[in-house]
Amino acid sequence: MNTSKQSKGTIIVFGIAFFYPLAGVTFQFLHYLLGLKKLGYDVYYVEDSERLVYDPTINDLSQDAATNVKAIAKILERYGFKDRWAYRSHYGNRPCYGLTEQQINELYQRADAFLNVTGAQEIRDEHRVIPRRLYIESDPFAAQIHVAQGDEYWLNLLDAHTDHFSFGENLGQPDCPLPTERYLWKPTRQPVALDLWADSSEIGGSQYNTITTWSNKNNDVEWNGEVYHWTKNYAFEKMIDLPGRRPELSFGMAVKAGDQVKQRLTEYSWKLADSVAVSNDVKRYQDYIKQSRGEFTVARDQYVKGRTGWQSDRSVCYLAAGRPVVTQDTAFGKYVPTGEGLFAFADMDAALAAFDAIESDYPRHCKAARELANEYLDAEKVVASIMQRAGL
Repeated sequence: MNTSKQSKGTIIVFGIAFFYPLAGVTFQFLHYLLGLKKLGYDVYYVEDSERLVYDPTINDLSQDAATNVKAIAKILERYGFKDRWAYRSHYGNRPCYGLTEQQINELYQRADAFLNVTGAQEIRDEHRVIPRRLYIESDPFAAQIHVAQGDEYWLNLLDAHTDHFSFGENLGQPDCPLPTERYLWKPTRQPVALDLWADSSEIGGSQYNTITTWSNKNNDVEWNGEVYHWTKNYAFEKMIDLPGRRPELSFGMAVKAGDQVKQRLTEYSWKLADSVAVSNDVKRYQDYIKQSRGEFTVARDQYVKGRTGWQSDRSVCYLAAGRPVVTQDTAFGKYVPTGEGLFAFADMDAALAAFDAIESDYPRHCKAARELANEYLDAEKVVASIMQRAGL
């Protein structure tokens, strides 16, 4: 039901920006909100969950969301979403922020659709009254395997949605070994609001870098007798000598890691920053990307060995800022062009060749990165495709 003559419909974006109030996560959802708004939808951002929140000041989970809400609400309101957001906790007797309880329930009654981005929102009866329920999967692999294994949690979650989209653009293709039974996975990718990155200088700084966590736990998946890792450290280890192989270039990372790991990276000539410090402020995060020479990063084992076609929500920001990206191959090159501005590597030699190509004509590759973002990643285009395929 349209709320006005100008609106195409009322859309809710569910996410985890209040839960995990770091800039990379904030931008991930903000890009959807801005894309939908630009397309003419009446857009709201809501978190309505039983989760505790992550408090970066204590580096742990907390029952008190007030500080997180205050930080993220400022950003949402800065970009035109005043009175269009809500945080409601179902963990104990906690206050509701933004929209009131009554306003949230009324929003559910009139909404045309929700986008459950990252699949973070648990679906309750009050959500099921919304006619179109879009699951937007940012991390392909786990869901497909758990469905094939008959995991009741995943089946119930996915069954509660009417449409299923995935950053795994290569799902269902002959070179992708993942099972795709039961659900029609429609390919999509992370949108980026180009205006947020448009004021970058034409030429970047001196350092190729990235923003990452060195090691993650508990999300490895076993399939057909093989373990597929979620953590990135295995992939980074294979490339740890990269600065020594191209000493004329500077390589860095804003990384969350232990002291021993940081010492080892420093010994290999990586220039380190603290990822939480960089990500605690959206401008600092933007500046870290905009002032880089480009991005070098790896991908999770699940995306790589799974040949998923996945692309990073952070890498799209580098590209939109006109910064070349060199990243591990997940088969994404089948869906967006590589070789100018964006490079996929499978081993050290391919990564070194990518840097040689970029440095041979750096301005051209900066321009190509921005053009690629405009053509293939622009939020208005990516989100419009999702909405059209969902009948919205």
